Amino acid sequence: MFDEENKRILVDIPLAEHKRKIRIKSRSMFYEYGNPHATRSVPLTQNNYVEWQIGYDLEYAKRSNSSLPQISFIGANGKKKVLYELSEYLYYFYSWDMITSSELKGTVEFLSHLDEKNLISNHPDCQITRTHPVEKQINDTTFFGMTLNYPQLVYKFGKYEIIAEITIREKQNAIGIQPMLYLCFSITELQVSESLIGRIAEKKEIAQFVIDKSNYSIVIEMVKVFGMLSPSHHEDILEILKSILT
Repeated sequence: MFDEENKRILVDIPLAEHKRKIRIKSRSMFYEYGNPHATRSVPLTQNNYVEWQIGYDLEYAKRSNSSLPQISFIGANGKKKVLYELSEYLYYFYSWDMITSSELKGTVEFLSHLDEKNLISNHPDCQITRTHPVEKQINDTTFFGMTLNYPQLVYKFGKYEIIAEITIREKQNAIGIQPMLYLCFSITELQVSESLIGRIAEKKEIAQFVIDKSNYSIVIEMVKVFGMLSPSHHEDILEILKSILT
C-alpha cells in the first residue's frame, strides 16, 4: 500500500504461506545458511528473518499489477516493461521529495562509469569455482569428488537490521552466472497486532514491512546494488532511473 498522506509504503509479508519470492527462514548470524521455518507449527524466535527476492520491473502485458502502468521503459531484453516493487518505491519516495533528483542523477553517474568487467557477474572475486577432482571410495565404489564454491555477498544497510544478500548461481537456460539479490530483515522489523516472538503464525496471517522516513534510504541503496549485478541489471536500472527522472 502506498500511503501518500504519511509518505510511507506498507508491504504485505505473508507469514503462513511460503511464497516463491518471500520466505520465513531461521539462522543465528547473518553469515550462516538460512533454513526454511515451518511458521504454522514451530514458534517464531528472534532468529527468524524474512528472505524476499524483491523485483524491480514487470513486462508490459502485466502492467495492471503495477501502480504506475503509465511509466514504461525498454529492458535489457528488448521488451517493454513497467515499474514494479523496488522501482515503484523509488518513484514514490522521489515524488514525495524524500529522495532527491541529485541522488538519482548521482546514481546514474556512478553506474554509467562502471566498467562491465567490474560488474559482480564478471568480477574475478565473484566467480563459481570447482576444486580438483579427488578419488573417493564410497560403498566399495570409486567416485571422483569435487567441491563447487558459490560466492555470496552481503550488503549491510547502515544501522538497520536489514541486509541485501547476493547469491551467485549458474544461469538456468544460458551460459554464464547469474547474481540473485534477496532483501533480508528480522521478523522484529515487521508491523503486527501481536508480537510474533514465541508463537506460531495464524492461518493466512499477513504482517507488514513499513518503509518510511526512518529507513527509506535502503531503496536508493538497493537500486545502486542492483545496477552492479550484471550487464542486464545495469542496463535495466539505468533505464528505470532515466524514466523516473524524465
